[in-house]
Amino acid sequence: MMESYLNENFEVQPKHTSEEVLGRWRKLCGVVKNPKRRFRFTANLSKRYEAAAMRRTNQEKLRIAVLVSKAAIQFLLGVSPSDYTVPENVKDAGFQVCADELSSIVEGHDVKKLKFHGEVDGLAEKLSTSTTDGLNTNTDQFNRRKEIYGINKFAEAKPRSFWIFVWEALQDMTLMILGVCAFVSLIVGLAVEGWPQGAHDGLGIVSSILLVVFVTATSDYRQSLQFRDLDKEKKKISIQVTRNGFRQKLSIYELVPGDIVHLGIGDQVPADGLFVSGFSVSIDESSLTGESEPVMVSTENPFMLSGTKVQDGSCKMMITTVGMRTQWGKLMATLSEGGDDETPLQVKLNGVATIIGKGGLFFAVVTFAVLVQGMLSRKLQDGTIWSWSGEDAMGLLEFFAIAVTIVVVAVPEGLPLAVTLSLAFAMKKMMNDKALVRHLAACETMGSATTICSDKTGTLTTNHMTVVKSCICMNVKDVSTNASSLCSEIPDSSLKLLLQTIFNNTGGEVVANKDGKRVILGSPTETALLEFALSLGGDFHAERQATKTIKVEPFNSTKKRMGVVLELPEGGMRAHTKGASEIVLAACDKVINSDGEVVLLDEESIKHLNLTIDQFANEALRTLCLAYIDLENKFSPDDSIPVSGYTCIGIVGIKDPVRPGVKESVALCRSAGITVRMVTGDNINTAKAIARECGILTDDGIAIEGPDFREKKMEDLLELIPKIQVMARSSPLDKHTLVKHLRTTFQEVVAVTGDGTNDAPALHEADIGLAMGIAGTEVAKESADVIILDDNFSTIVTVAKWGRSVYINIQKFVQFQLTVNIVALIVNFSSACLTGTAPLTAVQLLWVNMIMDTLGALALATEPPNEELMKRAPVGRKGNFISNVMWRNIMGQSLYQFTVIWLLQRNGEAAFGLVGPDSGLILNTLIFNSFVFCQVFNEISSREMEEINVFRGILDNYVFVVVLGVTVLFQIFIIEFLGTFANTSPLTLTQWFVSIFIGFLGMPIAAALKKVPV
Repeated sequence: MMESYLNENFEVQPKHTSEEVLGRWRKLCGVVKNPKRRFRFTANLSKRYEAAAMRRTNQEKLRIAVLVSKAAIQFLLGVSPSDYTVPENVKDAGFQVCADELSSIVEGHDVKKLKFHGEVDGLAEKLSTSTTDGLNTNTDQFNRRKEIYGINKFAEAKPRSFWIFVWEALQDMTLMILGVCAFVSLIVGLAVEGWPQGAHDGLGIVSSILLVVFVTATSDYRQSLQFRDLDKEKKKISIQVTRNGFRQKLSIYELVPGDIVHLGIGDQVPADGLFVSGFSVSIDESSLTGESEPVMVSTENPFMLSGTKVQDGSCKMMITTVGMRTQWGKLMATLSEGGDDETPLQVKLNGVATIIGKGGLFFAVVTFAVLVQGMLSRKLQDGTIWSWSGEDAMGLLEFFAIAVTIVVVAVPEGLPLAVTLSLAFAMKKMMNDKALVRHLAACETMGSATTICSDKTGTLTTNHMTVVKSCICMNVKDVSTNASSLCSEIPDSSLKLLLQTIFNNTGGEVVANKDGKRVILGSPTETALLEFALSLGGDFHAERQATKTIKVEPFNSTKKRMGVVLELPEGGMRAHTKGASEIVLAACDKVINSDGEVVLLDEESIKHLNLTIDQFANEALRTLCLAYIDLENKFSPDDSIPVSGYTCIGIVGIKDPVRPGVKESVALCRSAGITVRMVTGDNINTAKAIARECGILTDDGIAIEGPDFREKKMEDLLELIPKIQVMARSSPLDKHTLVKHLRTTFQEVVAVTGDGTNDAPALHEADIGLAMGIAGTEVAKESADVIILDDNFSTIVTVAKWGRSVYINIQKFVQFQLTVNIVALIVNFSSACLTGTAPLTAVQLLWVNMIMDTLGALALATEPPNEELMKRAPVGRKGNFISNVMWRNIMGQSLYQFTVIWLLQRNGEAAFGLVGPDSGLILNTLIFNSFVFCQVFNEISSREMEEINVFRGILDNYVFVVVLGVTVLFQIFIIEFLGTFANTSPLTLTQWFVSIFIGFLGMPIAAALKKVPV
């Protein structure tokens, strides 16, 4: 019944929940003791509306700017000198243009101003930079530059101090009411009994409130520090920059105006700037303006805005405006205040807290009414109904304090906060295990994952690639040991063509670092090819300078190839292409033979080349085909590069070894009920060979190619998808389709890895998107929920293990807290109804509340994962959070504790031979002590919900041991030394033994309950 109510009203998605749903559950949270604390880790919807409004404004601004710039082009011939004057401080620093002018040029797309300043080269001169060598950082002017133009950092909210958390903990409504009760109690007590006797009750409540506040604030402050550290990690973005004449990697936060930045597909534009040079650059401005249509950037439209993404092409840009001067900076400042979406468990436990809170409020009101009615009845019998003393007022105040404290204990405010505590702890630990969690909900969801769709390259393999085999001019050769020997075996004309195609048709570069050493930049595939060409005696820069690049088509995972058109020094044009072997080979109708002659591709040659491709692939090598075509001189940069009629130069086989430990990780996933599927753009034979080596492809599994998968009908897919273990030659759309079917049709919880820009839709669609930290683009990382910092599949398994740990830890805590809630509620309520008194006082209940809330969460929600977690089946999409196993344990333990306390209350005085005026106080102390020790031992029993052995690994969790130790020591201190404040009396050794034994007896009962099938 509770689960169905929660599913109906407190159900949110791990990702992309509508703001209407986020707003709805907040309205249903009727009983909230401390809204500031309860909703601290939930999204700030008003700030989100503000960010959305800012996006709409940006969209309108840009639309007007583009229209104005188009209109300005019409009048550029008549440009008159601008009335712009350079501010004196800018002149004194050695610059000729100020920050505001630069900002207005780029943000306003002001072609007229750009023309006036001499376009990009003119502005570069005015900024004292070079578009080829970048900034010179070895001068005083570099520091002046930062003072004049600022640095690329966004305004952030000031970190909150510890005292702010103390203040927020004090905002708890029930604690405030208890504070007022304590104050009134103090005044009445002093008036009736004098100092110090009359102050004990009031000071006891105040001390308890302060203890609760400071422990709560300390726990919350530690969490905030953990989140702050994680936020810093999330914001670490590096980019390629030319400074002092050489390329280097810099954090985007170190950029200043005048920096020359190199961008490729999937990179985020780090600041406002101007296009310097590049090919086929299209920019996605949706993050800034909400406009989905990509914008082409070129020398005619050179304006590039911070926060936008490079969707296609590559280019060099000059930074002009940084930090909070950019629209992106202002938007980020607003977005950061919007916060993360709340997680499904946080919302669900807010629902549980609301249901129990309403029940607690009802019981508190009834308890107060019953206690007051009891007092009135006694006064009626005594005939003193019209005569009220200070003692009667103190009694009423005590009843009111008990009722309020029942609300304190009954509203499990700590439930949703325990989720945050557990997630913060897990995220910090996962960071050490090379996984950076971007969205809190991913931690929870990963624990329910039933399927992982993994890339091959770089995730299952090391991503350290080398060319080990080649088939150039139809001759197959092993080049793993001595590539230079190939030079003597192929004609000079063919070698020249091979070097020309590798050095010009590449997304990589060969540059010198500050020590003058040669460094190869680019993807691992490009690096392997460039290393191969350099080992053949090639000169990268000489080869690039010998020809002029007319058009570039970067690698595209849909086309599976890339191309370039060159203007040759001897005249004429030539297009080079490289990519997936079978696709490029299908575009060839000629081949270079062993004599270096171009001959037609006959059946025998095609058969030989296809066999070579299969042979390389079966050896788990990535294969690439290189080809060229001579074009007519009338080729224009606006024309498409030809797709057929090529001459095959050769095929290369690139080795990318399987990562150590992957096979064991895949086996671990299988034992945990998680299916691992490989989705790759590689050749099917290469994919199958690697999948077998990793243990992914089994005898009853299916390997399929993307084009075949695309053509299948829905009824075929229903039968096929559960058996697919490898999908090769897949496009991003195939990956997205597979993920969508697994999630919707088969109700799987799917984790997907991705590194490229084109993986973003699949990462977005998946329940958990996992982006690669090393090979991944900024676009992929932004679409992901978790970033795998070492690109290793074994780390993904670690994430799954931590996900399960978080889920189960929170279940343990919920089981423990609900047990305390139920018992404390029923004990005080039933006692008030039947005897007219409450055995647990306000101070005692506040201490119990701290044991079960902050301390309980610290002990149980921070349990590290163990290997046993990966031997259970995953929860999946439909599992109930408060399971039948939990209800069995809660009800069984509650029944035992209530029965024992009730028996003590009824027969305790007789059983222990308690007589005299203090007998009631001693009995209540015994009840309180027994109750606390029941919770101490129940906390140990809650470490395992189904296993009998609850001591396994207990010493590995030092937090648990410390919390338990502190609880016991403080309990002894309360009973023996704080009696006057806590309404307790020192106990004899026998009484201590009985109290502890009653608590301990809960453990064998908990073990027996675990044997009861549900």
